[in-house]
Amino acid sequence: MSDAELVLRSTRVITPEGTRAATVAVSAGTIKAVLPYDAEVPAGARVEDVGDHVLLPGLIDTHVHVNDPGRTEWEGFWTATRAAAAGGITTLIDMPLNSLPPTTTVQHLRIKRDVARDKAHIDVGFWGGALPDNVKDLRPLHEAGVFGFKAFLSPSGVDEFPHLDQERLAVSLAEIAGFDGLLIVHAEDPHHLAAAPQHGGPRYADFLASRPRDAEDTAIAALIAQARRLGARVHVLHLSSGDALPLIRAARAEGVRLTVETCPHYLTLTAEEVPDGASEFKCCPPIREAANQDLLWEALADGTIDCVVTDHSPSTADLKTTDFATAWGGISGLQLSLSAVWTEARRRGHTLEDVVTWMSARTAALAGLDGRKGAIAPGRDADFAVLAPDETFTVDPAGLQHRNRVTAYAGRTLHGVVKSTWLRGRRVYADGEFTPPRGMLLDRPR
Repeated sequence: MSDAELVLRSTRVITPEGTRAATVAVSAGTIKAVLPYDAEVPAGARVEDVGDHVLLPGLIDTHVHVNDPGRTEWEGFWTATRAAAAGGITTLIDMPLNSLPPTTTVQHLRIKRDVARDKAHIDVGFWGGALPDNVKDLRPLHEAGVFGFKAFLSPSGVDEFPHLDQERLAVSLAEIAGFDGLLIVHAEDPHHLAAAPQHGGPRYADFLASRPRDAEDTAIAALIAQARRLGARVHVLHLSSGDALPLIRAARAEGVRLTVETCPHYLTLTAEEVPDGASEFKCCPPIREAANQDLLWEALADGTIDCVVTDHSPSTADLKTTDFATAWGGISGLQLSLSAVWTEARRRGHTLEDVVTWMSARTAALAGLDGRKGAIAPGRDADFAVLAPDETFTVDPAGLQHRNRVTAYAGRTLHGVVKSTWLRGRRVYADGEFTPPRGMLLDRPR
């Protein structure tokens, strides 16, 4: 490591081979070597010894609604990427909707990139959108560098991003399969949603009944059938229904090219604890019962669910009304996702290595970034989080970096304090302080 400019040391470094005491050598923003803890430091290299804190690869969150431009009062690249950095996230991929315009043409992608370029504290990539009328735009967006395409199978909640019916899903998926792209899908069936009781009002039980598990299960079954027929790559977003897991296991066993994510709020919050009128807990699909949560954890453990991402989807506080039918549906979780997942994972007997697998290695693989990110290994970007895993803190919304500090985690005591975050060998966050934006805009690897 004679050319190393930076050396990081920890008694606990999470590597693909396991956790061990190690010295990590960095040059030109890239990990050059992972060496024994007592390896000799070359002359001129700066040494950062983090002691017994855990050095882990920066997290990669592939499901974030930044809402910029157009609804920047909901979030924005400046605040979203600061919140991410404070939570140990070094790469996020922005969803194509809730911004105006949505990322559904190459021109719209250019607008979004121009807005993000000078505001990103971490690396940022972009999903494109698949709409009923933009099939002609899918290949150009793919060639312009989007990581894949988001589609809804039921109404999205914003008029400018309509959902795909089964006929349009088939057309869009055939086009995407033609260039071996990836379709990521909000899978709820609109007919099952329409048939569910719609009472409105403040009772969480009524809202939960309005988004039944069979709406997810039916939509996932239809998506699997289309993917099987076309040999297409598909990804199920924010799985909340444990009842869909047998369908997913069977499809994967027969070779359907299917991956699945879930979210921290489904793994750490339960329907039984949601107070009536507390729409900071509202999301779609909804937070379900504790018994359902156990099924999601089992599926994470056996690999049926690939990864954990936030689906960070904030709004202004006034849209979080006490009526669950009309309140904006979205959980703000960027800054807290690592700590929230780790808190529940450790209670259930999982390790930090498991959390890194779900929130860094596999999300890197989903985005095709696993040759560059997602592990502390030679040749990867020198993106790190330094975590004190046994320290606790109580969530105070005033301490969050999100533009709108509404959170379902308020008042919860969480394990795992992020001490610092590093992007390509440069510290971008430490103990509540941030450097100027240093993030890069990422294209899908070619």
